[in-house]
Amino acid sequence: MPSSSATSQRLTDRKRRAIIEAAIEEFRLSGYETTSMDRIAARAAVSKRTVYNHFPSKEVLFAQILHHLWQAIAGGEEVVYRHDRPLREQLLELIAQKFRLLNDEAFVSLARVAIAAGIHSPERAQQMVERMGEREEGLTVWIRAAAAAGRLNTKDPVFASHQLQGLIKGFAFWPQITLAQPPLDAAAQKQVAESAVDMFLAYYA
Repeated sequence: MPSSSATSQRLTDRKRRAIIEAAIEEFRLSGYETTSMDRIAARAAVSKRTVYNHFPSKEVLFAQILHHLWQAIAGGEEVVYRHDRPLREQLLELIAQKFRLLNDEAFVSLARVAIAAGIHSPERAQQMVERMGEREEGLTVWIRAAAAAGRLNTKDPVFASHQLQGLIKGFAFWPQITLAQPPLDAAAQKQVAESAVDMFLAYYA
């Protein structure tokens, strides 16, 4: 028979998942400003106190949703630097993960919500960027490891990471967010990924 603590933990996990799922729908349907913790609690069928026990603020909850989407799409697996594999092959895997996120309808919808919220509040935008930026850290860590191994020539892995992200987002994020263009198809993704990685390696490798 499961212990009372294990049963309690499962209940807590279910409530947390319910809150995240409810928040995703509320943010997508109502936008950031209109969505409240009360509305999220009502949709999740939990108390407002329970929502705050899991997430101390709406900003933290929103950032956690983006992390949740990333983990669901990427399968929770990070591409770690390997000294015994070609750099190009590893980078293309990292970019493939990024495309899975950028092509997800829920992520794109929430990105629009975040950008709209940031326009009205630069301070809030900065907080969101800082929290959301954690999802880009995997590429930065990979670049730092490759540089430490002497395979990339950069003293600023964060800057190099932002450069590569920019090459991808210029085709697979901003046109979809600002112009409502459809996600890139497989052929376009391959072209963007390979050209971006080749440009990156031509400068840094």
